[in-house]
Amino acid sequence: MSETPPPRTVNPELDQSVLSANAVTVVEALREAGFDAYLVGGCVRDLLLGGTPKDFDVATDATPEEVKAVFPRARLVGRRFRIAHVQFRGEFIEVSTFRRGNPDDDDDLADSDVNHRSVDGVILRDNLYGTRDEDALRRDFTVNALYYDPIDDVLLDFSDGLRDIADRTLRTIGDPKTRFREDPVRILRAIRFAAKLDFRLHADTERAIEPLGELLTAISPSRLFDEFNKLFMRGHAVAAWTLMRRFSLPEILFPLFENEDDIVRVALKNTDVRIQEDKPVTSGFLLAAMCWPEFQRRSALSATSRNAADERLKAAHAVIGEQALTVAIPRRVTFFIRDVWRLQTRLERKTVRGILEHPRFRAAYDFLAIRAEVGEADTELVQWWTDIQTKRGIQSTSASQPRKRRRRRYRGRRAADGRQVRPE
Repeated sequence: MSETPPPRTVNPELDQSVLSANAVTVVEALREAGFDAYLVGGCVRDLLLGGTPKDFDVATDATPEEVKAVFPRARLVGRRFRIAHVQFRGEFIEVSTFRRGNPDDDDDLADSDVNHRSVDGVILRDNLYGTRDEDALRRDFTVNALYYDPIDDVLLDFSDGLRDIADRTLRTIGDPKTRFREDPVRILRAIRFAAKLDFRLHADTERAIEPLGELLTAISPSRLFDEFNKLFMRGHAVAAWTLMRRFSLPEILFPLFENEDDIVRVALKNTDVRIQEDKPVTSGFLLAAMCWPEFQRRSALSATSRNAADERLKAAHAVIGEQALTVAIPRRVTFFIRDVWRLQTRLERKTVRGILEHPRFRAAYDFLAIRAEVGEADTELVQWWTDIQTKRGIQSTSASQPRKRRRRRYRGRRAADGRQVRPE
């Protein structure tokens, strides 16, 4: 195995006031126990960019079991590669063990352990412990391979991540084609980080994205749903979508999509604004917009049917089901999308009875509003429903919010101390 060049060592003099005291405590405790430990990844990157990280991760040479020995209340999570969650009041610190990034470089692997890649080069198994230097070069992008010692205020840069941060450039560590083949989700991570950080993609990284985009079809739908939420539910959805269009990725993740994105862009903008205003959002609203044109096309085929409502419901199930083959759609989200679509007909007919109390009414009204914004619905109709809500005194704080589950109550007698008693 080739030797890793020594990292560049600098004293960044980061603002200590924005550091998580709990994360520093974890690093100190692991050091006192004889282990190596650093703050690592996105938290270091965001500190260098002058931001306040939402969470802090620690990398160490201690195994998960050894971390738990230092922090007995830590929880070990993960199947493919175990990590430790060290819980504090109001915060948990994720602690991961240094990993080895490229099993091909390990001459000591047994012959029985070499089938770790698919025929396309996708890594199927990489749960191998390694050194700090191996862990750094395993990471996807240079700006995420920075290790910070908060005790001595020393930063280790293994791959010119500091230079790329200064240049506001996102660059893969190693050959981008190889790294994207190893894990195609890195393509979506590249889009997400470029959108979130407002970074430009390095030329080599950019050239590798579109030719390898089809590899995303090998990723499980459930994992792609997680990535969907990270891409579009973090406040930079419009920027992420613009990059995805540039590399023809919507056609891969959303097979029913046919280049009609006016309503999608308005929905994305609406989501970004709501996140900035700290209002509730749901992925179902975006998925409803992305699949809406295809649902409309299929519904139009049965518009004159005697059982048009049933046919529209069948169309909804078919469209959602086909989309879920690529990006998983949980059942709760499926119900949300179906209800928002179904209520559009009642809104268009001005059917007031019972609709204002419907748990999806506000989301359906918001959906009608974005349809009007792209010229698909009458703006006067939107105003009519706005006036109805004003007259009825309906609050507008629950738009696009998922329906809350009702708690089941027992209706039996109460004990003398007021506790509810299960009926006989």
